[in-house]
Amino acid sequence: MLKIGDKMPSFEVVDQDGKTVKSEDFIGKKTIIYFYPKDNTSGCTAEACSFRDNYAALTEQGYNVVGVSKDSAKSHTGFRARYELPFRLLSDTSTQMLQAFGAWGEKKMYGKTVLGTLRRTFIFNEAGILERIIEKVDTKNAAGQILM
Repeated sequence: MLKIGDKMPSFEVVDQDGKTVKSEDFIGKKTIIYFYPKDNTSGCTAEACSFRDNYAALTEQGYNVVGVSKDSAKSHTGFRARYELPFRLLSDTSTQMLQAFGAWGEKKMYGKTVLGTLRRTFIFNEAGILERIIEKVDTKNAAGQILM
């Protein structure tokens, strides 16, 4: 798991359009990377819409917003269009990025322990240094947790 002061882990994945995205692409910008379990589920949709509805306020503060799940780029394309999301969604089907950030692990689902995406938000400064981690994400107020 990443700690405050750590450098952004190196990664290379694709976005909803199939374009390659690398960790180096985010150096020089304050970046919010939020990990969520699955496109088109109630909690994940609420979280994405919170970032969408507060996107102008976040970008005014200099933030770049990126969502990440293990869903395919095709799934992200539909999810992004359906909810008019103005930010990129990254597809990590291998879970390599999820694991590097500490957003993949054991969790309880319907009383069973399963491996899956841990809903977490990581906030990096322009140099790619981790400044804040939100582990208890309020899906309906995800952006508000950052803007407070």
